[in-house]
Amino acid sequence: MAQRGKMSNTIWSIAILAVGMYGALCLYLFLMQAKLLYYPSIPSRELTASPADINLDYKTVTLSTSDDVKLHGWFIPATDERGALLFFHGNAGNISHRLDSLRIFHDLGLSTLIIDYRGYGRSQGSISEHGTYLDAEAAWSYLTEARKIPAQEIVVFGRSLGAAVGAYIAAKQKPAALILESAFTSVPDMAARLYPFFPVRLLSRFHYNTEKSLLSVSCPVLIIHSPDDEIIPYENGRRLYKSAREPKSFLEIRGDHNQGFLMSGQVYRDGLRDFITASFAAAEQSK
Repeated sequence: MAQRGKMSNTIWSIAILAVGMYGALCLYLFLMQAKLLYYPSIPSRELTASPADINLDYKTVTLSTSDDVKLHGWFIPATDERGALLFFHGNAGNISHRLDSLRIFHDLGLSTLIIDYRGYGRSQGSISEHGTYLDAEAAWSYLTEARKIPAQEIVVFGRSLGAAVGAYIAAKQKPAALILESAFTSVPDMAARLYPFFPVRLLSRFHYNTEKSLLSVSCPVLIIHSPDDEIIPYENGRRLYKSAREPKSFLEIRGDHNQGFLMSGQVYRDGLRDFITASFAAAEQSK
């Protein structure tokens, strides 16, 4: 009996220890979400290059958000402008790591505004989901108010985390088009995939619900995704495409999460050009 009681106590001790460790891991996931989601210092907050390094003229802009945070960005005018593009980048690095994309959009005849979110690059403040939405609103206001660019001449582009931000502003405003590249459906969906043994949907303090925002987007939508994406599964792109309202298009590219748009070469550039051309034509007809 004594032996049996000792074994029972041991089992209870192990069970209590396991529950404690599980609870501690849940607490860690709850408290560390911001660090798990945002990577402003990877590879660095320092600006390592500028559009001048790829022979593009540009203007440094400072935007003020509605909560008085100063944001840093660049406005790159196109030589033969056909419209403007509002660029929201992914969760790592800063605007100086997006020169390849800036070149592509410039060659497509789009004057581009790219900003660093609060807490990124030279922008002030601390990053948060609500903060990134305020940042997006400030960027939209800069194009439409300071630069007097009509909404029907603006394309909103978001890559990865930036796709959620882009979908948010496109749902609130009426741009000519919305392009979402390598996008996730929502943060809780991604967390559930990464941490299947934890109640992450209950623990999540971040949402970035791209899919929900898409339901309120009325402009043409282009979803771009690669089956080779090792970070955000291809199924996320297909699900977003299914959720988007017409008119909508899907462009399948190849390559990994960060280099797919470069590896896809002409397929990527032609897909962008065709979609943007059709979207501007539709916006012109609706005037």
